[in-house]
Amino acid sequence: MFKALLLEKDDAGFRAGLISLDESRLPGWEHADVLVQPEYSTVNYKDALALTNKGPVVRAWPMVPGIDGAGTVLESRHPGWQPGDRFVHNGWGVGETHWGCLAERARLKGDWLVKLPAAFTPRQAMAIGTAGYTAMLCVLALEGHGLRPGDGDVLVTGATGGVGSVAIALLSRLGHRVTAASGKPQEADYLKALGAAAVIDRAELAAPGKPLQKERWAGVVDALGSHTLANALAQTRYGGVVAACGLAQGLDLPASVAPFILRGVTLAGVDSVMAPRDRRQAAWDRLARDLDPALLERMTSEVPLAEAPAVAERLISGQMRGRCVVRIA
Repeated sequence: MFKALLLEKDDAGFRAGLISLDESRLPGWEHADVLVQPEYSTVNYKDALALTNKGPVVRAWPMVPGIDGAGTVLESRHPGWQPGDRFVHNGWGVGETHWGCLAERARLKGDWLVKLPAAFTPRQAMAIGTAGYTAMLCVLALEGHGLRPGDGDVLVTGATGGVGSVAIALLSRLGHRVTAASGKPQEADYLKALGAAAVIDRAELAAPGKPLQKERWAGVVDALGSHTLANALAQTRYGGVVAACGLAQGLDLPASVAPFILRGVTLAGVDSVMAPRDRRQAAWDRLARDLDPALLERMTSEVPLAEAPAVAERLISGQMRGRCVVRIA
């Protein structure tokens, strides 16, 4: 038997509860070839939508949520993994169509897993989680399109969130001057401690704006979408690049082609869910090199497994900052 958060939805409604399950309830070996013991997980925005039933994330019921997990391999039928190996998992539809890591046991595909970098404990890896790994993918996208320190200010939207917090820490350590956009003026000191040189009110970007505006940003990391992304594009300098990785404000993009055809701006989409394994490993290797562990700890809180649903409620209502790790056992 093992403990897990189980999400159920039927004629009686939606329920999320911590219960004991038999290992026979896990996905069969024909569906996944590595049995793992997660030591830590986390609550990402998508996890929060699933745990609160606020968005159509779960596509197979019942479901154990938990996109992310880090811990130890217990049993493996995959040639790349042996019992005792330390792993990190992000994405691949886990917590949506496949039982996830907010549990004491999970059965996952070996091809989904990444070796836990020696620089990180499982707790630190989950403090990074999908949010921090996505932030690193955004930084790699900016660099891949030519952004270098000294090119100009880099805007990070959703700055107090998980992606934003890690992106600020990474970019500032790499030598970029970072401007953080946040709707929480009381968190300005927190953002500056992470490395932000300036903090602006997210309201400056959240409303409809002109299709082409004053050039401000050499690069952008955006986790919000909608008008925020449209305005960020309209303010990006000639030849600049915008990495888009989220939709917290909205799925729409009310923009024009003006930034692309008049300023040569690049809009780079960043997908963390289905990114190939080599890109994942490269991101984790860079995180081990470029993310300051002290700043990671500053942005991290911890709760036991039973409190994950309450964290999800606070995250959805905009009351969380940084990252929250979930201690499984």
